[in-house]
Amino acid sequence: MKKFGLYLLVAVLLMQFVPPSCKTVPLSGRQQLTFLPESMLVEMGLSNYSEFLSTHKISTDQRQTAMLNNVGNRIANAVEDYMKNNGFGSRIAEFQWEFNLIEEDMVNAWAMPGGKIVFYSGILPVTQNDAGVAVVMGHEIAHVVARHGNERMSQQLLVQTGGIALSVALREKPEETRNMFLATYGIGSAIGVVLPYSRAHEREADRLGMIFMAMAGYDPREALAFWERMEEMSGGGGPPEFLSTHPTSAGRIRDIKNFLPEAMQYYKPH
Repeated sequence: MKKFGLYLLVAVLLMQFVPPSCKTVPLSGRQQLTFLPESMLVEMGLSNYSEFLSTHKISTDQRQTAMLNNVGNRIANAVEDYMKNNGFGSRIAEFQWEFNLIEEDMVNAWAMPGGKIVFYSGILPVTQNDAGVAVVMGHEIAHVVARHGNERMSQQLLVQTGGIALSVALREKPEETRNMFLATYGIGSAIGVVLPYSRAHEREADRLGMIFMAMAGYDPREALAFWERMEEMSGGGGPPEFLSTHPTSAGRIRDIKNFLPEAMQYYKPH
C-alpha cells in the first residue's frame, strides 16, 4: 500500500507540472489525452495483478490453459509485429504478456496495463473454441494497446479530486484511489463497483480487437457469432458480467458488421 501511495504521489506531481499528453491510437487514428505516465500504470498494474492471482484459484485444466496461452501469444505476437513495423513500438515497449485462467463461473475477462490478461472459466462455454477466445482476447488486448484505462483513470482523478486538491486527496485517501484504479481496469467485483468503458472506447476495442485477431489468423467473422451468443445469455435474468462491464446491444452488433470488411483485409488463415 505504501508503494501504491508513492506511485500516486509522483503521478500528482507530474499532473501538476506536465501538460497532458496527446497521442494517436494505432489504426483508429483517434487523438487521446492522458495525464498519467503509462510506465507508472504498468508497474502499478503488475503489483495489483500479482496480488489478484495470489487470492484467486488459477485453473489446473491443462487443455483450457494451453488454449488461452496459445491464442493470447499468437495475437500478442501479431500485434507486436504490427506496432513495431508501423512506428508504434514505443507504445508497447514495456509490455510483458501474461495470460491466466481463473476457476470461477463468472462470464468475464479483463486486462491490466502492460499486457496482463485474465479470463474466468465461466466465459469459455460462450467462446466455445479458439476463434471465440480470440474475439475476447483481441478485445482486451485492444483496450490495453489503446490505453483506454489511462484515459479513464486520468478522467476519474480529475473529476473526483480536481486541480490542486488532487495531491491532498491522494495522500489522505490512498485506499479509495487504489479502488478507483482496480475499478478502472475491470477488477471492481472485489470492491463492489466497475467503471464501464465509454461507448467510444468499446467501439474502438471491438474494431481493433477484430483487426488484431485477423492479423493472428483468426476469422473476425467469429466476433459476430460470439456477441450474438452473449446477447442470448442476457435474455433471461441479469446480464453476464462481461456485458455489465462491456455493454452490448443491437447497435453493437450492427457496428461489428460494419467493422468486418476492414478486419477481413487483415485476415490470412493459418
